[in-house]
Amino acid sequence: MNTLTYKGYIARIDADFNDGILVGRVTNTSDIIGFHGETISETTESFHAVIEEYLEDCKQKGKDPNKPYSGKFNLRLSPQLHSEIAAAAAKTGKSLNQWVVNELEKATHAI
Repeated sequence: MNTLTYKGYIARIDADFNDGILVGRVTNTSDIIGFHGETISETTESFHAVIEEYLEDCKQKGKDPNKPYSGKFNLRLSPQLHSEIAAAAAKTGKSLNQWVVNELEKATHAI
């Protein structure tokens, strides 16, 4: 897996083959938070440090840090699709919410 988690913040890590480093970017906030390192250990330390710096900077500025996602989101879809997924959920004995969560987890882990 190419992600790191720290204090609720999730970062995606990619290799930069031109510069020979690992580059990370926090993905679950709208603020742009990036970091890098030459090794996995150094990249992890850099990630932790940049989050601590971000939180301290927000505190000094009196700004609330952009929080990681809350776990709730609204989804707009057609009435027909809504009906079809409700029926699919009912066939499995799951609530609509649990069925959708399970399907999204499957799709996410397949990537």
